Amino acid sequence: MGEIIQFPGREPHTDPERETALNEIRGLLEQAIDALPEPFREVFVLRQVEGLSVEETALVLSLPPDTVKTRLHRARMRLRRALQHQLAPALKGTFPFDGKRCQRLTAAVLRRLGLRADLA
Repeated sequence: MGEIIQFPGREPHTDPERETALNEIRGLLEQAIDALPEPFREVFVLRQVEGLSVEETALVLSLPPDTVKTRLHRARMRLRRALQHQLAPALKGTFPFDGKRCQRLTAAVLRRLGLRADLA
């Protein structure tokens, strides 16, 4: 019998829904990175995407290492704000109250903590 060899970089049993969600998140990240001002985008891509060190990035961009650190920090903050703005509406309904299920979960947590669990 032959052996099935997985394509490199692919998970053996990928979930189509998960893959679609990851692709959408990647798209949001790419848009947010593209929207960064060029000095921040350059540093972010070299450090986070390409994996260069602070020193290597500073050398490539002819910048002091402290400037690289500052720009990376500011790039991350801008990305965080941009993504938070885009994703916040989707997060509001992520864990809605689910009646009995939530009561059971709360009771189980309280029991494990050694507290009263007479919610059920």
